[in-house]
Amino acid sequence: MDKGPIGVFDSGYGGLTILKDIRRMMPEYSYIYLGDNARAPYGTRSFDVVYQFTLEAVKALFDMGCPLVILACNTASAKALRNIQQTDLPAMEPGLRVLGVIRPTAEVIGDISRNGHVGILGTEGTVSSRSYDMEISKISPDFTVTSVACPMWVPLVENNEAAGEGADYFVSKYVNELLDKDPGIDTIVLACTHYPILYPKIRKVVPGHIKVVKQGEIVAESLMDYLRRHPEMQQRLLTDGVCRYFTTENPEKFNGLASLFLDEKVDVSHIDL
Repeated sequence: MDKGPIGVFDSGYGGLTILKDIRRMMPEYSYIYLGDNARAPYGTRSFDVVYQFTLEAVKALFDMGCPLVILACNTASAKALRNIQQTDLPAMEPGLRVLGVIRPTAEVIGDISRNGHVGILGTEGTVSSRSYDMEISKISPDFTVTSVACPMWVPLVENNEAAGEGADYFVSKYVNELLDKDPGIDTIVLACTHYPILYPKIRKVVPGHIKVVKQGEIVAESLMDYLRRHPEMQQRLLTDGVCRYFTTENPEKFNGLASLFLDEKVDVSHIDL
């Protein structure tokens, strides 16, 4: 059986924050990152469109030899993962797997929150899907989950304005809106992979007793656990430490912004979906 890399998909750049932590904790594996930057953002698109776009990307990663794909995108995880797992995978080559970022976060939030009041900051698509509400309630049914959409945060990050003064207003706006809805929140999940870039500003606005959860390490630890529990998948993975990058957009544009997320320069190739 040919071995292949782990595929990591995101609608744009945000999934690079997930990839960064996965590679830091699991450097021995090979990876392919695919960003559908030409059609981003996904956050405001319909369920059907996000599902179709995500399925096209997953199939492309399978075609490139990836036996396992991580949807490092909250919107894709919320709007496409269940359909792909239940409808599409059974009709494909046996043993192929697709995992998301919402379930791993929901699984650990019960150990992080002390009082069961959890806040979710995400895209309009993630918030409207209520995926976090549903997943957290399955594991921690007594928890109260309050969500606020932050439509300006992704554009701020992707226009390299995350450190600018203009970002301060919009960070304060959405954080305060969330805390006004439930003043008892003791844990906030950054439910979009772009948002860690805004973490310094978010942390300044959020009161010190409230935990702010980034997903990278959670997803990486969950993936390590998954591979421990599924040695048959681990045996299918390539371990030469190589990471390749693909984008549906202009590679030069991708290279310029990727360094913001990864703190390193990357060599990216164009791909059509």
